[in-house]
Amino acid sequence: MHKNYKILIPLLCGLLFPVKILSQETLQKKFSLFNPVPRAQMREMETDRPDVTESPVTVDAGHFQLETDLIRTIREKSESLQTNTLLINQMNLKVGLTHSTAVQIGFQTYGKQSERKFDSGEKTITHGQGDLTLRIKQNLIGNDDGNFALALLPYVKFATSKYEDSKFEGGLIIPMQYKLPGEWNLGFQVEVDRLKDQDEQSMHTEFLQTLTISHSIVKGVDGIAETYYTYNFKAHQFSNYLNAAIQMDVARDFKLDAGLNLGLQHTAAKHFFIGASFRL
Repeated sequence: MHKNYKILIPLLCGLLFPVKILSQETLQKKFSLFNPVPRAQMREMETDRPDVTESPVTVDAGHFQLETDLIRTIREKSESLQTNTLLINQMNLKVGLTHSTAVQIGFQTYGKQSERKFDSGEKTITHGQGDLTLRIKQNLIGNDDGNFALALLPYVKFATSKYEDSKFEGGLIIPMQYKLPGEWNLGFQVEVDRLKDQDEQSMHTEFLQTLTISHSIVKGVDGIAETYYTYNFKAHQFSNYLNAAIQMDVARDFKLDAGLNLGLQHTAAKHFFIGASFRL
């Protein structure tokens, strides 16, 4: 009889363990904006920055996360002009609605743009608030566990900018993430956008594809390397980029980052930035 107990106890534990996991997952999905996930049950903090590749993981239901470019400078050239831009507090406020859905509100607090035309040497400086962007991230797989995650992230941008000539834009982003052995993370993203031409009021369709890899450099500091390209269907033009960034864990819910995005072609933009992410 005593030997039977030794056999039955591990067997019962094996049967009940999946039930416990399933019940925890079901409980997690019952949380909402007005019934927040308890802090002890929150997922590890994931950010959409500092690389171009977005994270497919959503903010926990009922919680807020603010991600921002504290300072970003951009230099870009076209065939007719050179543009230098300074952005301050280019923020993205993320709100967890359900277990796998989050809404994001992006806003540019202040921007200053200087344009110089090559033919005449005429220089124009504008400044003020930027555009307003609304996005919804819907995770499809891998929000809680597993080695693969996938999400859909449609967005629209409203032309509220005071410092640049903008128009209504929109697109669809599909971010993916793989967890590799040795705590390496591989990110991949495809994106289709409808954007304003740089020199004209007309619009064009653009395709973007990214590949990023990250790993811890030292405890609490991650190094990120990324490459991506865009293709302008109207101009039949490729732009290629190499990016590098670091992200540092200051606290459990607070991260700082810095990096650069270097366009390889002379017409591709070059970005330098310092940013932060904070979760409530």
